[in-house]
Amino acid sequence: MRSTEPTVAAIVREQTGAAWSRARDLCTEGRVTVNGERCLDSALRVPRGAVVVVDERAAKLRPGALPESAIAYFDRDVVVVDKPAGMLSIAYEPGDKDTLVDCTRALLRRMGGRGFAPQLGVIHRLDKETSGLMVFARTMNAKRVLAVQFRAHDIERVYHAIAHGEVTAKRIETHLITDRGDGIRGSYGHFRRPRGGIPPEAKRSVTHVRPISPLAGATLVECRLETGRQHQIRIHMSELGHPLVGERVYIRDYAGRKIESVRPMLHARVLGFDHPRTGQRMSFEREAPDDFRAMIESLRLARL
Repeated sequence: MRSTEPTVAAIVREQTGAAWSRARDLCTEGRVTVNGERCLDSALRVPRGAVVVVDERAAKLRPGALPESAIAYFDRDVVVVDKPAGMLSIAYEPGDKDTLVDCTRALLRRMGGRGFAPQLGVIHRLDKETSGLMVFARTMNAKRVLAVQFRAHDIERVYHAIAHGEVTAKRIETHLITDRGDGIRGSYGHFRRPRGGIPPEAKRSVTHVRPISPLAGATLVECRLETGRQHQIRIHMSELGHPLVGERVYIRDYAGRKIESVRPMLHARVLGFDHPRTGQRMSFEREAPDDFRAMIESLRLARL
């Protein structure tokens, strides 16, 4: 079913009377906020009740304009960066620009690269609408060593999420496939009764879920990844009966009252790994952004 929610560009156009091209430019220039958070994605669907503000006098966002505070750590081998929601991790198609890779390169140049090579090696990714910590390699050796750690599941990855319903602690282990039977990713055997053994292309996926705080119609949860498959947390929480607040894809089977949000409420809070050159264990933690914290606060107040 086609979504009836308007895009950010449509609302900007309605508020300002601008042409479609100008409405899109206002987003990419960083002059539009949704619920107080800068929104760069003009095609984002806006749920009912969300507050969209256009400030044509706001300073234009320069390409690569991440604040210095986004860098959690960097040296000649690695850089750890806090990705904002709404930004692509990497370019997927020709023309994709202002990705986290692009912005991090530009920020390192502004901070003074101390002569280090400008390339960034990509080892993992976050979904566009997911915020939180990522690590890039700055040398070929660092990329190789970190890739081994990711394949061996030696990386510490802890997410915070806001999920529908009352969530209890659970260890989820499934085998994820690209098409569960209705055209979307999912766990083998969840959507349709399995026939025969687990297919070779299915990926073993393990998520440890722990409730943190009850909210009105939802729960703030910690999701600790043992493996890191594409959309793993979103799929596992949905199949558990608790899709994330703001979920648009993995929510078809949910019959409860949906809490609206402009993005899935998912934040990569903790990232830990062994330094690729020294072997020292390193761990980083970043608080969730304003929109995530505002959602928690509103649902806490609604529960009173």
